[in-house]
Amino acid sequence: MRALSIASTGMMAQQTNVEVIANNLANMNTTGFKQQRAEFQDLLYQNVEQAGSQTSDSGTVLPMGIQLGSGVRTAAVSRIMTQGDASNTGNPYDLMIQGSGYFHITMPDGTDAYTRAGNFALSPQGQIVTDKGYTVAPGIAVPANALSMTVNAQGQVMATLPGQASPQTLGQLELVRFPNEGGLAAQGDNLFTETQSSGSPQAGVPGSAGYGTIQQGYLETANVNPVEEVTALITAQRAYEMNSKVVTAADDMMQTTSRMGGS
Repeated sequence: MRALSIASTGMMAQQTNVEVIANNLANMNTTGFKQQRAEFQDLLYQNVEQAGSQTSDSGTVLPMGIQLGSGVRTAAVSRIMTQGDASNTGNPYDLMIQGSGYFHITMPDGTDAYTRAGNFALSPQGQIVTDKGYTVAPGIAVPANALSMTVNAQGQVMATLPGQASPQTLGQLELVRFPNEGGLAAQGDNLFTETQSSGSPQAGVPGSAGYGTIQQGYLETANVNPVEEVTALITAQRAYEMNSKVVTAADDMMQTTSRMGGS
């Protein structure tokens, strides 16, 4: 019976949906996390009667045909790139991007990665690094005797040194944009990498056209709305339950047919 396989695709789709929602809720407090959403497509149809086919010699046609669907599949799990809220930490090494862009990270093997999470720190050599110790490009080092470190909205990193009246510029942070952010590959640890779908990275100075600004002492929170996620979870649960009832109903119908055949 076709209904069994159709309902099973619905159950698998809703299982994927619940897994995506679970990951969103698990990352409610993850810095810079972007909410994900499962998207679905209907599967192929069997054309029992084609709409528009001729029904008589006088030229009459079927106004509507008969198409029987075969279920649903997960088409994509997209990422919603809206801005998260600002959380004031007061930590001078916490940086938030207000607007578009990603921090450029140089991995230990020399490859590039990108992140929205600006919870940075200093390495033993004084370089600005991620919480895993990966270098924040272009590799700006803060002198050990610096009295304070500031980052302005345009990404200029400055430090006040003993005996100097004005701050010394240490370097310039850049932000990176992509033609298709949804095509980035998530690697865990709040890091993304470039793919053919994302397009090539385009670097720019914070505050320039199309790029966000840097806010020192703030972190971007996850853009997950718990109320929306719980509502979506209930909807997915009910959809799964209804598909399971279709399986039960189809099984009962097959059982009835089996009994009739055996009587």
